Amino acid sequence: MSKRNSAAAKTAARERLRQERERQAKRDKAKRQAIVAGSVVAVLAAAGGIGYAVVQANKPSYWEGLKDAKVVAPANTTGTKGTTVVYGKSSAKKTLKVYEDPRCPVCAQFEQVVGSTVKKDIDDGKFKIQYIGGTFIDDKDNGQGSKNALSAMGAALDVGSEAFLEYKTALYSTKWHPDETTDKFKDDAYLIKVANTVPALKNNTKFQNAVKKGTYDAWAVAMSQTFNNNKDGVSGTPSFVMNGKMLTADSQGHPPMTVADFNRVVGEALKA
Repeated sequence: MSKRNSAAAKTAARERLRQERERQAKRDKAKRQAIVAGSVVAVLAAAGGIGYAVVQANKPSYWEGLKDAKVVAPANTTGTKGTTVVYGKSSAKKTLKVYEDPRCPVCAQFEQVVGSTVKKDIDDGKFKIQYIGGTFIDDKDNGQGSKNALSAMGAALDVGSEAFLEYKTALYSTKWHPDETTDKFKDDAYLIKVANTVPALKNNTKFQNAVKKGTYDAWAVAMSQTFNNNKDGVSGTPSFVMNGKMLTADSQGHPPMTVADFNRVVGEALKA
């Protein structure tokens, strides 16, 4: 009998086969473990990604995060967090509260039609103005323009009350006020471009830096909260309040949108 067919040879062959099967079994086991481990990693990664997305989705936006931030109040303001903005002659006995939202198209219409009359009345000392700025249009479309414009108005107010008033007039003008659906006021460069039409703000580095750095962003949010928490029953813009009463042009509660209606309702309030 040849060596190949000997019992020893057969035993050796079986041993080699057994060892090979063990090695293969180990390789298969390692492969399965790698697949399982990879699947676990993938699941954890996916879960982690979902978790991160959830955290990000629930993370307050930049503006929401300013609700409890320290407020830098502009000059020419008083009250809590500098949210009381009053301008006009100190000799004026009565104050007209003006509620507006920078993006509000009806506010723009009022300013374009009646704004010069309001300015003359202020200059003549008929009344002072208390400005309360709202940002509810941003809330409607998840925008930023009302808050950003309000912050820029704070920067203008820091320069002076006249600069503030002229800048507000420019923002509401037919040339610069955007359609309500176009959130152009979120762009700092656009707000600065408008400001360059106001003599006191033209190429004013201090004003421009305040807009770019968001110096008065927290103030704008605080002012918006003042609007939201008002005790005058105001929920829309423009709204006008004197002697604690809303001034309306008709029984439907519409604001005075013409010079004649404004003069009439304010004249009656001044006599009261």
